[in-house]
Amino acid sequence: MNNDKIQVTLPVTGMTCMSCETHVMVALRASGAENTKADFRRGQATFEIAEEKLELAKETIYGAGYQAGEAKVKAKGNEVVSHNPTSDYDLLIIGSGGAAFSAAIKAVEKGAKVAMVERGTIGGTCVNIGCVPSKTLLRAGEINHLADSHPFTGLKTNAESVDLAALTSQKDELVEGMRQGKYIDLIGDYGFELIRGEASFTDEKTIEVNGKTYTATKFLISTGASPSIPDIPGLNEVKFLTSTTALELKEVPRKMAVIGSGYIAMELGQLFHNLGTEVTMMQRSELLLKEYDPEISEATEEALTKHGLKFIKGVIYKKVEQKGDVKVIHLEVNGQEQMIEANQVLVATGRQPNTGSLQLEKAGVEIGPRGEVAVNEYLQTSNSAIYAAGDVTLGPQFVYVAAYEGGLVVENALDGAEKKVDLRYVPGVTFTNPSIATIGLTEQQARNEGYAVLTSVLPLENVPRALVNQETNGVFKLVVDQQTRKILGAHVVAENAGEVIYGATLAVQFGLTTDDLKNTMTPYLTMAEGLKLAAITLDKDVSKLSCCAG
Repeated sequence: MNNDKIQVTLPVTGMTCMSCETHVMVALRASGAENTKADFRRGQATFEIAEEKLELAKETIYGAGYQAGEAKVKAKGNEVVSHNPTSDYDLLIIGSGGAAFSAAIKAVEKGAKVAMVERGTIGGTCVNIGCVPSKTLLRAGEINHLADSHPFTGLKTNAESVDLAALTSQKDELVEGMRQGKYIDLIGDYGFELIRGEASFTDEKTIEVNGKTYTATKFLISTGASPSIPDIPGLNEVKFLTSTTALELKEVPRKMAVIGSGYIAMELGQLFHNLGTEVTMMQRSELLLKEYDPEISEATEEALTKHGLKFIKGVIYKKVEQKGDVKVIHLEVNGQEQMIEANQVLVATGRQPNTGSLQLEKAGVEIGPRGEVAVNEYLQTSNSAIYAAGDVTLGPQFVYVAAYEGGLVVENALDGAEKKVDLRYVPGVTFTNPSIATIGLTEQQARNEGYAVLTSVLPLENVPRALVNQETNGVFKLVVDQQTRKILGAHVVAENAGEVIYGATLAVQFGLTTDDLKNTMTPYLTMAEGLKLAAITLDKDVSKLSCCAG
């Protein structure tokens, strides 16, 4: 690819299929374009071409029977054009999690001078205290549960008492290894600078760390979030657990009360239940997973209750107190007083952004009502030289979203790309058993956006994989545009729902229809087959079909 070429993204109207894509690419190549790609679903073509031939490319597209819109052009080359000699760094990143490392790597690859500031443990939430440690312990708990209670007759298995200290030690070894290999080692590999200490802004272009000041042309705030503690009388007077400290326990509690029932609460609640703890989940709302469709909420509650979790909904928390070795939570439910006794209380009621020590007001950076860094569609703050990404903005709390946003910041801050953050197609997974996975619009969201909606609800008892697993508590739900039959949302409660949802994500993001799903072969006896069966359910009763018949 020659350095005198420009990179072009060109809107193209009139493409309706993959054959159209081929026609457009042939036309572009005839005009001298290279690395041509066309996407009829997105209505665009991308290619590289000498700048003086751009108009010729548009003409060849017109000659092929399509219409070209206004081209978006990016100059060739992967280097930052110039450094600001008055600043210490081109990009200074505060934080060291998924957004921070994604940004640092991409910025260094562009030739930028980069520094990262970290006050605590390198790697952020996911690898240290979130995804990695919780999921490895969840797997251990699932194995323990299956040994003690499984659906197959003729199998004689049992689970003995759990050595949580040994499990925690193994978890710590995994975390340390991944932190070293996926984060710490990369600092030297890519050659950016690590500054240890707590950062605070002194003005719009300067931060201070340990009494020393650093300046930068652009900044990225990616300081993440931490557990939010509700204002319940007496709570701060007892020793309670958070999602961080719960993963450090060395002994399995006999009884645990969980304040909250979001995805973190449910994952950790089921983890400890599977390790042998009697777990009671409490929440203020009358509906479990109230932001989800009712079928998903009901299927989740039914399945987790069957697994042994206890839910108390519609709770008013009155107070928490310590009585000897027992913690007592005083509740009001439907006007009636209740007391829940537990050896451990886990507080899992959401997360709050880590912005308190940054002195953002000195940098002209506005924050939102919950302390989050307010950003526009380009992830810029109210100070155009300062960007923010990841959990600190209170967007979707997933490391893959943070990493995506960190990379986007670099393109906008260093290249002037003006790319808008697009969070329409963010899949979410809760790693309970059965797991819960979702992508796109719920039924209510689709109706609120003005769609005429069709829905398909497929109980798990109609999915062959679930039948052979002897685990039929769950559901597939598709939300479909009635006019086009395009899939607007997919929501799954099933074993391996997280593996299934990637296929659904592609369907939603690239505008596939229910016919596309029905006409695609899916491997028999996989949970992913449920997506195809849910699509068929719109027009047929799948319980009346033979295996694999559509």
